[in-house]
Parts: sequence; structure tokens; C-alpha cells
Amino acid sequence: MPSDNKTGKLTMKDIILKGSIIAVIVTIPSIVSFMVIWMILDDLIQAAIIGAVVHFIAMGFSLKISKKFLVKRDS
Repeated sequence: MPSDNKTGKLTMKDIILKGSIIAVIVTIPSIVSFMVIWMILDDLIQAAIIGAVVHFIAMGFSLKISKKFLVKRDS
């Protein structure tokens, strides 16, 4: 793999780094909402349902997020 990427394609390092960032952006809100609801309501089932709903909402926005952050722009 040449270090100067003139083809405009993402390198494997870029894909791993940016994919990890997107994964953190998608999963952190669901984990935080799960933990907060579990602490407040003290009900595991309701907290899991609310955390799953928040997770699927974040996954819905992940396409827009990934298009904004993962597209390689010409410099």
C-alpha cells in the first residue's frame, strides 16, 4: 500500500479509525440512557427497552453521520 493515496480511496487505517468513532457516537447515548433510566426507575426491563429505542434512533442518524465524517474530500 503506497503511503500517498492518490486514488481517493480510504485506507484500512482510515476505515478502522472512522468506523470506531461512528460506533462510539452511536453506542454511547444508548448506554448512558440505559444506565440513567435504570438508576432512576430501578427497573431493568424498562431501562433495556428505552436504551434499545435510543440505540435504534441513533442508528437511524448514523447514515447521515457517516456520510458527513467518512467521505474523503479532495484537498
